[in-house]
Amino acid sequence: MKSFLKPLGEQVMVITGASSGIGLLIAHSAASHGAKVFLIARNGEALARIVHDIGARGGIAAFSVADVGDACAIDAAADRAVECFGRIDSWINNAGVAIYAPLLDTPDDEHARLFSTNYFGTVHGCRAAVRHMRATGGALITVASIASDMASPILGAYAASKHAVKAYVRSLRIELRAQGAPIAVTLIKPSGMATPIGMHAANHLDGEALVPPPAYDPQLVADTVLFCAQHYRREVTVGGIGRAQALLASHCPTLFERLAPLVIPLLSTKKRPRTMLHALEVPQSDGHARSPHETGLAASPYTSLILRPRLGALLGLTLSGVALALFQAVRRS
Repeated sequence: MKSFLKPLGEQVMVITGASSGIGLLIAHSAASHGAKVFLIARNGEALARIVHDIGARGGIAAFSVADVGDACAIDAAADRAVECFGRIDSWINNAGVAIYAPLLDTPDDEHARLFSTNYFGTVHGCRAAVRHMRATGGALITVASIASDMASPILGAYAASKHAVKAYVRSLRIELRAQGAPIAVTLIKPSGMATPIGMHAANHLDGEALVPPPAYDPQLVADTVLFCAQHYRREVTVGGIGRAQALLASHCPTLFERLAPLVIPLLSTKKRPRTMLHALEVPQSDGHARSPHETGLAASPYTSLILRPRLGALLGLTLSGVALALFQAVRRS
């Protein structure tokens, strides 16, 4: 699997949802490392500005305006990427939207639109990517969420869509491996990230929607994506806090269900009004990578260790040695 992944400086990388948040950071980071980047989102003006900015910094970029929920539009965007740069080496499914509402109060049209973007957007992206990479190989990376591993009050529709994404990606990986396709299929599961997702969400709460603290800086996800574009990993959780939450949900479900409602007051603030126009209805035009109101943790030792298992094993052996030495010292005293 590793032999099919090129150094970043030799890659053509396609990124969906590239006009803000994590996708925007992936685009800038990949271009700064020499990759040719092809950006896909619904807001053409924002994409044009980003491509111009990347070019001004010495990078190479192009874009197509497309809604990931439209299979034909995504196929056309993939074809355009190949026309521009000759091939696709990595495809990043990143586009996503959210709804902040109790499940029973979630409007059906919004629920359907969320699945159109989050789930079918992934399906359409995977199909387009595989069509172009089946013969030449490459990395197919999907940015899902830690919500794919656990339930969530108020963000239940979002969590359901991410559970579906996880199942689809895992099943696709099995099928492609059985076919011998040289495509590395990776699922990235970010913990809460300090992106503008709350500002862009369909929000039915009082006040602006928030990512509950403690959140992480989204650059951690971008760095993880770039790593996985060059070094195959099946699944990576970004942020030890999210991993701990998922483990609690998996191994202590009753306790998790009792504690989970405590997060509800942290999902919004009445200090700022809720956004009326949201990404489910119209493309967002701010072009921000990070939330203007929330600051994220800049490091995740957990993610650093799982991306570099030899380092993690060395640290484990070191800590075991220290523990054994302390135990022996106590016995001698």
